Amino acid sequence: MRPLSGAGKGGALPAVSRDRIVQHLTFLEGVRHPVVAPVALQQACGYVEDMLRALGYAVDLHGFEDGAEQYHNVVATRLGTRRPEKRLLVLAHFDTVAGSPGADDNASGVALLLELAAIFKQWRPELTLQFVGVNLEENADREEAGIGLRGSRALAALAAAQGWEIEAVVVLESVAFAGSSLPQGAPAGVPLQVPPHGDFLAVIGNEMSQGLVTRFALTVESFQVPLPVVPLVVPGNGELLPDTRRSDHAPFWDAGYPAIMLTDTTNFRNPHYHQPSDTVDTLNLSFALRVCEATAAFLLGLAGGEGEAQR
Repeated sequence: MRPLSGAGKGGALPAVSRDRIVQHLTFLEGVRHPVVAPVALQQACGYVEDMLRALGYAVDLHGFEDGAEQYHNVVATRLGTRRPEKRLLVLAHFDTVAGSPGADDNASGVALLLELAAIFKQWRPELTLQFVGVNLEENADREEAGIGLRGSRALAALAAAQGWEIEAVVVLESVAFAGSSLPQGAPAGVPLQVPPHGDFLAVIGNEMSQGLVTRFALTVESFQVPLPVVPLVVPGNGELLPDTRRSDHAPFWDAGYPAIMLTDTTNFRNPHYHQPSDTVDTLNLSFALRVCEATAAFLLGLAGGEGEAQR
């Protein structure tokens, strides 16, 4: 384990464990798919559940149906001490497409989610803090169009039906492929100059989430985390830039909740995207640790509270 970047303007931060992140990546690597690898998908769901329970969180399995089968999101909760009705959600999906072991997409996001849960296990947040392993995010395993993001759609629908007061949703989507020599692409119509090399984290929000995008970038600067950040706020709910809607934040945008996606931009940088070669040995673990540091600092600011951050 190593400490987070020392005390910057924002003060001292908790520690991020490289060993724990590698443990999670190693376990999760492999096809995790409802049709071609349903046992592995269920094992991944069970792993996320077991890890979160072992950390002392109250864990619920949120069930939903897809194709006449029952699937589950894993929801771990730490109730807020002062404003428990207000929620802060951290999401990462644990399924893969049919042909890929999914180390970056999205074992990397799940590994960081579990590491963040470990960091905050003895924290007493002012707002209710929830870590959610999301099922069936991937879009490429059904012939019908437009039915991706099934787990997060079900969760956002539940939140809307029950009137959840969500202050922020943070989605960790492929966060470990980066390098200064990697050529960086961008979808057509992006309203900013994208850096030519893939060494940055993209922070994507809609108009409602603009404050979260700005706050994340300022947190990285304040705590002096050595992580280049490219913020992007899209008009409306990203309808004019469909590539900005390709993860579990989009259903929450559509339900009227503020949400941001943290991403290494996947196929705009990573040649292993959705390929058999998306393996742990292609990942940049130092980059992933810096993303975890930045996200931990961001969550500390949003959730408030007190307690011992874990090492």
